[in-house]
Parts: sequence; C-alpha cells; structure tokens
Amino acid sequence: MRPAKAAGCAASDYPGAGPKGAIAVVDDSGCTVVDKQKAAAAKGAVALVVTSEPGHQGASPKLFNPGYYDQLTMPVAVVGAEGAGALRDAAGPVRLTLDTATVKITSRNVLAQTKTGSPHDVVVVGAHLDSVPQGPGINDNATGVAAVLETALQLGPSPRLANMVRFAFWGAEESGLNGSLDYVLGMGRDELNDVALYLNFDTLGSPNAGFFTDDGDQSAPAGPGGAPQNVPTGSAGIERTLAGYLNLAGKRPFDLPLSTQSDYSPFLVAGVPIGGMTTGSSQTKTAVQARLWGGQAGVAFDPNYHSARDTLDHVNRDALAIMGSGVAFAVGTYAQSIDGVNGVPAHDQRHRKQVRP
Repeated sequence: MRPAKAAGCAASDYPGAGPKGAIAVVDDSGCTVVDKQKAAAAKGAVALVVTSEPGHQGASPKLFNPGYYDQLTMPVAVVGAEGAGALRDAAGPVRLTLDTATVKITSRNVLAQTKTGSPHDVVVVGAHLDSVPQGPGINDNATGVAAVLETALQLGPSPRLANMVRFAFWGAEESGLNGSLDYVLGMGRDELNDVALYLNFDTLGSPNAGFFTDDGDQSAPAGPGGAPQNVPTGSAGIERTLAGYLNLAGKRPFDLPLSTQSDYSPFLVAGVPIGGMTTGSSQTKTAVQARLWGGQAGVAFDPNYHSARDTLDHVNRDALAIMGSGVAFAVGTYAQSIDGVNGVPAHDQRHRKQVRP
C-alpha cells in the first residue's frame, strides 16, 4: 500500500486502512524511518519498504535518527532506484523476502585531552572517523579528522592554557551518531557541567567549496531532521568567533542551519554550547555563493558526497588549508578564555541536563 503523500510521515497521509498483511511503500523524504514505520503500522502495515529519491546515492542521511534501530518494530528495507522501479511496475501482489543477517559491529570513540588547563572548563573538539559504506570518506570526514588531529599534535600534551582541551574522534556517526550519542549518554550532570563548549568539524575540503558556520544564533531556516527548539546560550558567540576567522581569511561565511543529524546534536540536547564549520556537502551552490567564493553555481559543494569518488584526489586543498587553520583558531581562542562577548557561560551559570536514550 502507498500513502497519498509519498513520504508517509503520518497516518493521515494514507487514504484509508490497508489490506491485511500489507507492505507499505514510501519514499525517503520528509522524516525519519521511525516516523514512517509508526504511520504505516497505524494503518495496519506489517512491513515497510523505503525507496530512495531520484539521484540519491543510497538512503538520505536524514532518514536515520540517533538510536533508530532499537525503535523499529517491523521489518524495514531501503531500496534504490532499481528496486523502486520494480515496485512501481508491479501489476499484481508483491511478496517481500528479506535475505539479511543482523550483525553486531564494534565501533569505538578515540579520545585524548591535555594534561593542563581547568578540568571544569573543558573545550571538547570532535570529528567523526567513519564513512558511509559506499565510499572511502576522505572529504567526509578524513578532512575533519586530519584538521582536529593536527591541532592536537601542534598543541601538545601540556600546553600553557587556561582550559583543558579534549579531542574526540567519533565512531559510527553515519549510522545514527552512535559514537557521540553513546559518549554523552554516559555523562552525568556534573561531567556535562564541566564541558564549557563543543566544537564540531565535518567535511572541510569540498571540491566546490563553501564556507559555512553552524547557525548558533538561529538566524537561518530549520535544517534537515528539524532544528532544535532551544539552542544553548553561548552558541551564538561561537558562531561569531568562527565567522570572524573566516572573514579574516577572506571568505564571507554563510549560516548552515542546525539539524539533528550531526555529532553536535547530543551535546546540544544536553545544554552544551556548540559550533563548527564545514565546506558543504550535497547542497547546491547558488549564483551568489559562486560570486563570493568562486566555483560553479548549480553544482553541489561536494559532487562526490557519500560515493566511491570521495577520494584524496578530489579534496580541495586550498579550502582545507583555510578550514584547518580555523580549527586551530577556534581551539586556541577558547582554550585561552571562555569569557567576553563571544564567550560561553561560566561554570556556576551552567544548567546541563542528562541525555536519556
């Protein structure tokens, strides 16, 4: 059975009750797979098939919310263009056979922190280690990892600074933010209060590069997955710090809307101020952006995003040099001080909350 609205995000999207034992077929737009499943189940479906949108390389990233797997209560399959076409062309009943195996894979976070600086005003800096199965993930996100790692190496284990710096390399981001989410889930309120801010760096060398700061002041429209309702105090100041750096580097920054699909999300939910930079991924560069930054209008910032073409040969080294220095600038700024107009709340003014599964 198919909903009247192809996304199938709500039970009201379906015109009526489906036949007994029906399989719901929806596309991958609009909401998470968990929402699609709930809507289909409410109309009597016993399984769900999600078809990729035209032009997608695999499922849309917004389809998988953190912890989605544990929330599934029926068989769910995601199929590409070929499978979607076969379903469209079917003239009679269709039987779904899922020849799959459930395999548990261990993924690890890697963390290191300075021996010096206040342990009650920790600057956490993160980048995700993993890639999608379709490609090697050099821009997304070896570039972010390299920039954060080089910053850690240059800073050293015992630098003279006011605030401790913790470098976090997250596992399993692409499968639902599992690494960063698990880390934040394991933190008590006191531990969270000791985190002054979180900086996230993802995709820093896009071939058709843009220069974006995460929208800490919420001046941009909501992003994929839905924007958070309450952005922690201090996030706007972090955005101004990063935007100031990009202006100094000769690149006028644009806002990147916040969403629930990035490793900053668990920290944001816990009440930790967040910020970060990126050169863009599958979004299309506008004519205005092409005039400001160069490159091609009407083309994705990274045409190789989530594909086998995401290799070292396609990294924009000039963009990576600018963004990599920006990582060091941001870390150095907040490692020295969290005060001032672009600072974050002092320890006694923080009101973090524990994140629950």
